[in-house]
Amino acid sequence: MDLKQFWQSFGEGAVYYPQFAKKIGGVSAAIFYQILWRWLHESGTVQCSSQQVTKASGLSEQEQEWAREILKARSLLEFKLISSQPLVYAYTLNLEQLERLLLNEESTPAPAIPNPQTPAKSDPYFPPRRQSIAVNVTPHYQFQGPWESQQQLEAFQDELLRYAKQQGYSNPGGWVFKIIDSITKGIKSPFWDEFLAGIPLGESQKVQQEWEIEPGVPYPAFESERIQYYVHKGEPLEAAVAKARSELRNPTKAKDLWDGFLRKCDRVADEAIKAKKSGVQTPYLPPAFSEQKTVTKESVMAKFSQLQENTPVLEADKPPEKTLSSEEEEATAETPSLEDLQKLYQSPMTRSWVEEQIKNHPEWGYKIVDGELIDQYPF
Repeated sequence: MDLKQFWQSFGEGAVYYPQFAKKIGGVSAAIFYQILWRWLHESGTVQCSSQQVTKASGLSEQEQEWAREILKARSLLEFKLISSQPLVYAYTLNLEQLERLLLNEESTPAPAIPNPQTPAKSDPYFPPRRQSIAVNVTPHYQFQGPWESQQQLEAFQDELLRYAKQQGYSNPGGWVFKIIDSITKGIKSPFWDEFLAGIPLGESQKVQQEWEIEPGVPYPAFESERIQYYVHKGEPLEAAVAKARSELRNPTKAKDLWDGFLRKCDRVADEAIKAKKSGVQTPYLPPAFSEQKTVTKESVMAKFSQLQENTPVLEADKPPEKTLSSEEEEATAETPSLEDLQKLYQSPMTRSWVEEQIKNHPEWGYKIVDGELIDQYPF
C-alpha cells in the first residue's frame, strides 16, 4: 500500500483553524461548529445525531457536550434535544454573534462551564439515580416565635420535656422539637398558652367524660364492675385491673360500656325497690357499689415494713376484731363463676346442690330459667 492509499483509508479529514479556535473557545468547539456549518440548511438549523457528528469529526459524546456548552455560553449556538435514543439534537447557529466575535481582535475568555454529565442510557431494570438537591442552610439558625427572650424559650422547652417524660413518650426530645417547630411556623399551640398562664401543661386540654368524677378518673363502681368482669373470666387480678383501665381510657368503648352499666344499675335499683316494698330492710346491692379501700404505695409499704421488724406486733397495736354479720359474710364470700356452676348443674349428682346454693345466695346474681343457669345481670 502506497502513502496515498494509506491516507485515503481514513476517509475525509476534518481541518480546523487555530485562530478560529481561539476566538470560539477551543479545538473541540471549533471542529464541532465547522461540522454544523458544513451541514447548515437555508433555514439556519441543523438536525443530526451524536453518532453522525462522531463519524464526521471523531468527537466523542462527552467532547460534543463540552462543545455545545461552550458555544451556548458564547451565544453562538442554541440546541434542543429531539430524541434520547439515539441522541438527536436540533441546532441553530447564531451567525451574527459569530461575526461580532470574529471582528473583535481580543479573544474574550469563555465563562466557566460546569462539568457536563453524559446523559445516562435508559435501562428498563435500573433507572438512573436522581441527582441530590442542595439546600442552603442558614448558619447559626435560631427559632423565631412568640417568646420574648432565649431564656423564656429554654424555660418553655424544659416544661415540655418534663411533660413528655410524665406522659411516657418514647422520644421526648423529638416531641419537644415538633412542638417548637410548629409554633415557629405559625401553628397555634395550647401548650404555649398554658405556659404563659402558669398552669400545668395539658391541664386545659383535659376533657371530663360522663363516666368520670374528674378528667381521667372513672367512677369507682364502674371501674370495679369491669375489674370483676375479667376476674370472673379467670384473669389474674393484676391483668384484670390493666384490661379494665385500658378499656376506660378508650372514649368510644368506655361510652358503650357506660351505657350497659347504667342499664344494669337501673335493673338493680328496680329490684332493690321491689324488695324493700316486700319488707326487706337491706336490699342486696352488687359488691361494686360498696365502698372499697384504696390500695396505695404508702399502705403497702407500711405493711411490709411491719413484717420486716424483728419484734412482733404488740397486742395493743392490733386493731380490734370486727364481727361480721351474716349478710356481710355472704357479701364478702367469693362468688363462684357462672361457667363452673353451669358445669355442675349439668351433672345429675350435683344438680340439686346447685339449685340449693342459688336459692341460698341471691347476691350471686344467678337464677335458673327453663332448666338453664343464667346471669341476671349480663351487663
